Amino acid sequence: MKGDKTGPDRAVALGYDPEKDEAPRVLAKGRGVIAENIRKLAQEHGIPIHEDPQLTDYLMALDLYQEIPPEVYPVVAEILAFIYRMNQKFNHNGA
Repeated sequence: MKGDKTGPDRAVALGYDPEKDEAPRVLAKGRGVIAENIRKLAQEHGIPIHEDPQLTDYLMALDLYQEIPPEVYPVVAEILAFIYRMNQKFNHNGA
């Protein structure tokens, strides 16, 4: 059935510049082809992808360039810590 699509149909890209931002902000978001392009660009640039449908729902409601609200800091911090650990492990093993 066409409606039984198993792949994600939405994507949100976050960015954080500690010199300019108080919190991560939404840099891109979209559905369908736009979501596919966001994921493709992330993969091409080695940017980790984390899938969390509930967090995606929440972040999709934010405006572009809006900083994430404090209530999602713990979830995003967990994701960022995981990415940091993976980068450290990769850099250590790849050196």
